[in-house]
Amino acid sequence: MVTTSEILWTLGLFAWVMFVVTVIAKATYNFFVKRGNPQRVAIYYARKVIHILAGGIVSVVIAYLPIFSSPLMPFIMALVLALLTYLPHKTGKLMYWFQDPENIYEVDFCIAWGIFTALGWYAGKQLGFQNPFLFPALPLLIMAVGDGVTGIVRNKLFKRRVKHWSGNLAMFIVSAAMAIVMGFGLPGILSALLGSIVEKFEYIGKIRLDDNITVPTVSFFTLYALILLLPTP
Repeated sequence: MVTTSEILWTLGLFAWVMFVVTVIAKATYNFFVKRGNPQRVAIYYARKVIHILAGGIVSVVIAYLPIFSSPLMPFIMALVLALLTYLPHKTGKLMYWFQDPENIYEVDFCIAWGIFTALGWYAGKQLGFQNPFLFPALPLLIMAVGDGVTGIVRNKLFKRRVKHWSGNLAMFIVSAAMAIVMGFGLPGILSALLGSIVEKFEYIGKIRLDDNITVPTVSFFTLYALILLLPTP
């Protein structure tokens, strides 16, 4: 049963995400545009700010505060956010400071966050985590913070969206550090490594990949398998 506290926490986290999207991300976009950066560069910075401050912070809050008894409310919140980011593409009224008319990757991000939060909660219970939300937090942070750092590094170096190993190296360093701090040990480091590698690949043949799907998928199942094989102390 969903409690009043869970509903209030969901509303609070939702409000934070909307603040990040409508205020902080827009301010980031305006900051880089005013300094002569191309619009796409400014959009990319704004997207990565959303990755880190929305997806990342919410994942940490859920993992370390006992505010939800099940993944139901976080999952619903993710679906609502997915809908809110999809509708502008449908209507043609994009939130110009972070949405790209050529893709709906931010929608994929919301859906992936919701799915892996829910799956991870069940996996965390199976694996004996005191707070089951701690298990999916690492794959989600690799997607949100690790990939966010990747984009910032590449944007700084190349002033355009490009897949380059410099970003993947930065992603691995940050993701591995998070894995160590969170107590995931070797399974977490290897999960960070594979997630950082798979982010580099944008195509399989003619099929375009979205790292908002590939990164959490690979990180999640790598972490799950390795914890079963190599239990942390």
